[in-house]
Amino acid sequence: MTELNSRSKQVRRDTLKLSKAGGGYHYGGCFSATEILIALYDQVLTPEDDFILSKGHSCWPLYVLLREKGWRPKLEGHPHRDKDQNVVCTTGSEGHGFPTAVGMALARKQMGKAGRVFVLMGDGECQEGTTWESMLTAAHRKLDNLVVIVDMNKIQGSGFVSEILPIAQIHDVAGILDWSVEEVNGHHIPALAEALTGFIPQMPRLIIAHTIKGCGVSFMEGRPEWHSKWPNPEQEAAILKELE
Repeated sequence: MTELNSRSKQVRRDTLKLSKAGGGYHYGGCFSATEILIALYDQVLTPEDDFILSKGHSCWPLYVLLREKGWRPKLEGHPHRDKDQNVVCTTGSEGHGFPTAVGMALARKQMGKAGRVFVLMGDGECQEGTTWESMLTAAHRKLDNLVVIVDMNKIQGSGFVSEILPIAQIHDVAGILDWSVEEVNGHHIPALAEALTGFIPQMPRLIIAHTIKGCGVSFMEGRPEWHSKWPNPEQEAAILKELE
C-alpha cells in the first residue's frame, strides 16, 4: 500500500465524488496520474503554458484541479476542447495528444511565443506509431519548449504492458534521438516538480514517471481490472475510508 500525503488523498476523494456524479470511472489510471497532475497544477504550470492530457480517460483528477482554480470544464469521460475552460485539446483516442503538442510547441517556436507545452501520456499509449513519429519530429525541430510525461504504471486497458507490447526501450530511443530524459517516482510531488521544471536548450524533455495503477487504494493497486471498472457501494466506502 502506497503512503500518500493529505493533498493526494484529498484530490483522490474529490475525484471519486466528482466522477460518480458525472458517470465516470477509469480509477486505475486516474489514481496513477494524480501526483503528476498535482505537481503540474500546484507548482509547475504558468499562465503562458499549455497542458494536454493525452491519456484522456484519466480526466477526473484533471477536472478536480481545474475546478479548484475556477474553471468549469464539461464533465465528460474524456476531455473536450474548450480553451475558455483551459482544456486545449480533445483527447481520448490514444496517440493524438503527443503529435498535437508537437504542433503547438513548433508553432510557439515559430511565433516566438513564451511558455511550454506539457503532455501526459499513458505507457500503453506509447505503443502507438504516432508516438515514435512525434519523438523524431520533436528532436529534429529541437523543441525545448515541449515536455512529455509518461505515466509508467505498467498496465493498459487489456492487461500488462510487458505482456502486450513492451515499451521499456522508450527512454533509450529518446536519448539516442537527443531528448533530455529523466526517470522519477511518479508519486513524489517534489521530485516531479523538479523534473518538470528542468530545461536543456534545443532538447525536448521526456519524463518517465514510475507509478502504480490504482495508487492509494489497496484493492486497486496493480490490478488490470481497475483500468475500467466502477466500484460497488461497499468498495466506494472502503476507498473513502482508506483516503481519510
